[in-house]
Amino acid sequence: MAFKLPDLSYDYNALEPSIDARTMEIHHTKHHTGYTNNLNNAIKDSALENLSIEYILKDISKYSVAVRNNGGGFFNHKLFWEIMSPNGGGKPKGDLLDNINRDFGSFETFKDLFNKAATTRFGSGWAWLVNQNGKLVVSSTPNQDNPLMDVAEVKGTPILGLDVWEHAYYLKYQNKRPEYIDAFWNVIDWDQVAKRFV
Repeated sequence: MAFKLPDLSYDYNALEPSIDARTMEIHHTKHHTGYTNNLNNAIKDSALENLSIEYILKDISKYSVAVRNNGGGFFNHKLFWEIMSPNGGGKPKGDLLDNINRDFGSFETFKDLFNKAATTRFGSGWAWLVNQNGKLVVSSTPNQDNPLMDVAEVKGTPILGLDVWEHAYYLKYQNKRPEYIDAFWNVIDWDQVAKRFV
């Protein structure tokens, strides 16, 4: 198999009460496992087996819908797990905060823009903080697309992503997506986001 489901660095219950253990378990063991297995099946016996996921995504328009959907699902969830922590929350520090203030005016303005991108994404998708050659922008994508893809409206390197598919929050929050988005700020690992920015 070319791609492997990543282990989490924390227990399924570690992000409670913001994100509940049952949702985390289902999300990781069912949804992310599904994307991983389906991606491997979609690229089996092809040259794509030898490429990184980032390399595949940058030319995603050349490949099948199965590679696009499952490759995006694999990458997006891997990033999602890594930028959350039971010790998360608060605000970023250092260069990341300086750049957020430079590009958005303030952390609060950035947070409002990110919340709006996540709240107004119709149907399933993701909200992103994206590094465009040192400039930070907020965007959202449908389904399992992301800013690395050549089909994305806003292109760049995603450094923070929020899954707003209903499977990410429905057990706890039902149709109250804004409450889930608010809770996400309690678990963001800003040190990991800063590493991605660098």
